[in-house]
Amino acid sequence: MTEEPQEGSTGAPFHGVTDWHAIDWKAVNHNVRRLQARIVKATQEKKWGKVKALQRLLTRSFSGKALAVRRVTENQGKNTPGVDKVIWNTPHKKINAVYSLRQKDYHPQPLRRIYIPKKNGKKRPLGIPAMKCRAMQALYLLALDPVAETTADPNSYGFRPQRSTADAIEQCFTALGNKSTAQWILEGDIKGCFDGISHEWLLNHIPMEKAVLKKWLKSGYMEKNALYPTEEGTPQGGIISPVLANMTLDGLERRLRERFPKTTVKGIAAKVNFVRYADDFIVTAASKELLEQEIKPLVEAFMNERGLELSSEKTCITHIEDGFDFLGQNVRKYKTGKRHTLLIKPAKKNVHAHLEKMRDIIKKNQTLSAGRLILMLNPIIRGWAQYHQHVVSADVFHDVDDAIYRRLRQWMKRRHPKKSNQWITKKYFKTVGENNWVFYGEVNGQVYHLAETASVPIKRHAKVKAQANPYDPGWETYYEKRLDVHIADTLKGKRWLLHLWKEQNGRCPMCQQKITKITGWHSHHLEWRSKGGPDTAENRVLLHPNCHQQLHNQGLHVEKPRPSKGVRKA
Repeated sequence: MTEEPQEGSTGAPFHGVTDWHAIDWKAVNHNVRRLQARIVKATQEKKWGKVKALQRLLTRSFSGKALAVRRVTENQGKNTPGVDKVIWNTPHKKINAVYSLRQKDYHPQPLRRIYIPKKNGKKRPLGIPAMKCRAMQALYLLALDPVAETTADPNSYGFRPQRSTADAIEQCFTALGNKSTAQWILEGDIKGCFDGISHEWLLNHIPMEKAVLKKWLKSGYMEKNALYPTEEGTPQGGIISPVLANMTLDGLERRLRERFPKTTVKGIAAKVNFVRYADDFIVTAASKELLEQEIKPLVEAFMNERGLELSSEKTCITHIEDGFDFLGQNVRKYKTGKRHTLLIKPAKKNVHAHLEKMRDIIKKNQTLSAGRLILMLNPIIRGWAQYHQHVVSADVFHDVDDAIYRRLRQWMKRRHPKKSNQWITKKYFKTVGENNWVFYGEVNGQVYHLAETASVPIKRHAKVKAQANPYDPGWETYYEKRLDVHIADTLKGKRWLLHLWKEQNGRCPMCQQKITKITGWHSHHLEWRSKGGPDTAENRVLLHPNCHQQLHNQGLHVEKPRPSKGVRKA
């Protein structure tokens, strides 16, 4: 190693750490979280000089660098290289990467440009950074995100920790659900949001080291062995890009609230509310004229300051009785007798796209066994149903199941054109409970059943509080309660996993950090099965994947979590 990591005033020093699996992740997480909490406090007090000093301390700490490398080597893109074709897939490469994250001699490489298809037939450009650039972005994100969360618009929900589309939809219900709420909606969509943001605006307003930010913005991209410059925008694909885009758009809700207070404007209730998810947003108002003559010009002026413009194709003004689609769901008031009731349902376009995807998979896998086809379909069915389970979806779920059933019938007839319906029914369907038509198959002797969309329960989503900040210690208890509910829902049907999670108070006994769906987990046998250990819940604990690797690599032993127990050498 060329230098030893120095922790300085951020906590315990990490002198001489030369083994990735020897890192004390409990101390690392504690050091970073403590600095982030101090950044939040300084931001709330508007002490920007102190914010800058704390950010500098975090981005130069061993703890920050180690967490940044851990993030980019454990996420879904860990095996996707940049233009240099380098990945960090060994402990030796990871610890070397920690030492390599230095600001002084850092020069980002160009992005590797790829394209992914959009729903309208066009292609969305993605820029894939090199591993070192990803890690540097993850490092600076640790210091920037606490500021972004503290200064964010209350009703912005996209690309923010602990927030989701369900929160945005629930806020739509709050803003539009009552008899006295707004009747008119401006549906806003920003044209090429990520690609159009002004570099000058970013460099003048984003509170981070300007030299590093400028290097990222001007790094260019490679396509077909040619280098192209980047004169505007922040590339989709970078770890820090969503936060930069969010910070660019933050402030619009505050500007609307200053212009149109919740009380009245000229004696008339304006009923102006704002909901945003990434670059899609809605603004409600009492009248169409108010949206056309005052609100839309205000929004356009706000966007122009940042080098952006509204999409003329997707931006429109709609009455609530006509309804509008937002985040894959349709929001509309229906007249029932003398009353008008707001119902939110899966949007027809979204349902159609889901069924087209299912039909395409079934059609392309005509020769696949029933069991393996089920393994391909089930995650998609469950994921789509869980996305829409918080709105009025019961009838749609049954219709979707019927459509999938009909497509599977065609799949069976093509496979067995000379067999009778009775023979096909006997081969592919069985009775489970009260359902006589459960499509099933086997893989390696194990029986799998096709998931039913209608089996996913419909339940109301508890929206996150608008002012909640995951980096503020004052909100820690609130977020822990929400996590408990979320994990209980995630692990429903897996009682032994839920039991272990609750038994451990939701924390990994190695690093004492929360185990979530995002972090993932590994079920570790306390006494190895190869040494006669039983495959029971009493012989298991849940660990983070990285902690599990560290445990085996260092020869550690972890016990069932108790107040006085910890990790010790085997």
